[in-house]
Amino acid sequence: MAARRRPNNAAARTAEVARRLALSYPGAECELVHRNPYELLAATILSAQCTDVRVNMVTPDLFAAYPDPESLAVAEPASVEKLIRSTGFYQSKARNLIGMARVLVERFDGEVPTDLDDLVTLPGVGRKTGNVVRSVAFDLPGLPVDTHVGRLSRRLGLTRETDPVKVELDLNRYLPGEEWGRFSLRLILHGRRVCDARRPRCDECELADICPSAGKARSAK
Repeated sequence: MAARRRPNNAAARTAEVARRLALSYPGAECELVHRNPYELLAATILSAQCTDVRVNMVTPDLFAAYPDPESLAVAEPASVEKLIRSTGFYQSKARNLIGMARVLVERFDGEVPTDLDDLVTLPGVGRKTGNVVRSVAFDLPGLPVDTHVGRLSRRLGLTRETDPVKVELDLNRYLPGEEWGRFSLRLILHGRRVCDARRPRCDECELADICPSAGKARSAK
């Protein structure tokens, strides 16, 4: 078998990482259960410092009680808090959920906007959440940078940046917009399944031969 050609810069390495991850995780999907953009937006707000598994445990009751922005916008905070308590930081999350719904009703006719500049004006919504909604709910360009994406991007030598926005902008330069969302999802899956923060399994990693941190990633955050 011919030796694989090693990419010699960040742009080429990103393209090769994207190619290999697409083969390893062809069916990568957002793991937050949702039926529409409103539900995905609410679930993503809840996912801050919480696992997707836990969020998926509470959202059925939340959406049964508040199936749309109109109903959530007039909810009592204590009622929302009770439903989402197990996700942590439930008081601030309840305020953000209700505030988000009110802004949707007041400014966007109850519809989730597609423009990132509009999304980040919603309470509890930053670029990461906005990009999740854009890429998953609307199939628009958006590259969410969570802790997995940031960590793996640095380990793989795709960026040197630590600020999530700068990481996003670096990666955006190297990939076509239609690949941004899937690339993020695949990096997240790879970070969860193979490239663990403390115990990366470099011996079974499809990217080890092009990863500058292979064999020493335990100290590379």
